[in-house]
Amino acid sequence: MFRTAFFLSLPLALVLSATPDARAEPAADRPKQMLIVSFDGVADNRLWVKSRDIARRSNAHFTYFLSCAHLIPRADAKTYQAPGQKAGRSNVGFAPNPQDVAVRLDQIWQAHLEGHEIGNHTCGHFDGKDWSKADWLQEFESFDRVVTNAWTANGVGDREPQGWAHFVQQDIRGMRAPYLSETPELVAAEKAAGFAYDASPVARGPQYPEDDGRLARFGLPLIPEGPKQRRIVGMDYNLFVRHSAGLDHPSRSTEFEDRAYQAFRAAFDAQYDGERLPLQLGFHFVEMNGGAYWRTMERLVTEVCPRADVACVTYSQALEMSRDRQAVARASGL
Repeated sequence: MFRTAFFLSLPLALVLSATPDARAEPAADRPKQMLIVSFDGVADNRLWVKSRDIARRSNAHFTYFLSCAHLIPRADAKTYQAPGQKAGRSNVGFAPNPQDVAVRLDQIWQAHLEGHEIGNHTCGHFDGKDWSKADWLQEFESFDRVVTNAWTANGVGDREPQGWAHFVQQDIRGMRAPYLSETPELVAAEKAAGFAYDASPVARGPQYPEDDGRLARFGLPLIPEGPKQRRIVGMDYNLFVRHSAGLDHPSRSTEFEDRAYQAFRAAFDAQYDGERLPLQLGFHFVEMNGGAYWRTMERLVTEVCPRADVACVTYSQALEMSRDRQAVARASGL
């Protein structure tokens, strides 16, 4: 079961090589270990390039939860209005100019072509814990409008890829609520909007998504971390707050990286050697504590994703794999 919890998400927005170990060939009677790596906000164009490079070298596919305010130039901020807010307000700001947006649009499209997934992280990153179903639907409509029209609105309509509108309508299949503010009103709105999955809940540990056939709900797991092995959401910002009270301490970056890596690798190994439940880990497009958590992500991904018995997949891919496995288990009477 999911545990309702509201965890802060960031208001914004060293290459380590590793050789996969010998445990590479999949056992005939064991499913592949799924690892789902996602990023929230996805504003920094430099980190778009970096993450895509990591994935390319590691046989991995990522999910990018986009805040669509990053596709609106600051001069056009008032074209967006969130529920209960004045026009032109956003908790994550806006893009500095159309040129910055054009670069980001290219990155989004290239990521899509490479098999990565784009998800909805709303537009202005407001906490929707008190929003109604209608409020959520208003925000979803704003997201669709902004993303659909982004090329033309930023003066590069002549470069819009063929199939962009279809991509927005059909391939953005899931969302994650800012601050993980998962409520019944959100779930109702997601179903009405036709989303396939929600990645906002928090779960006690790795598990398959709760799936009623209309909407699958993936819970970010609580995992043991640190000397006392206290559980924490498997997300970089939560570690940032625990390790350094949300303040950057680059001088301790290696220490924080080692702690994060030990926690993430232990969570992975526990499933790989155990039940092989999907493991989800979340990140942001900000390199907190001197890049400690991005280096952790890169270490883990480059070590485990090349294995033949590991699948580093998007949420949509994980949903289909989970449904297939559970159908086989039902057919086998397990």
